[in-house]
Amino acid sequence: MQLGTRWAVGGEPPARVSPAVRAAIRAVEGDLLGRDTTQWRWTLTWLEGRPVVELDDGTIIREAHDGSVTISAHDDAE
Repeated sequence: MQLGTRWAVGGEPPARVSPAVRAAIRAVEGDLLGRDTTQWRWTLTWLEGRPVVELDDGTIIREAHDGSVTISAHDDAE
């Protein structure tokens, strides 16, 4: 695993993140409208050369080797 970076919800994701992952991030952020996320951050790491983006609430966005993107909401684990 390679460490990446952190940024605030609503901020610009790192340029190295694919358009598909950016779209997934924006979709998750759209679902959060109306909630206080001022202290929330995204964390980007790299696993086998692919991005893994995790939100402070436990939501995880992964890009597979074929370019497909999955979003695992915190609620999915319960």
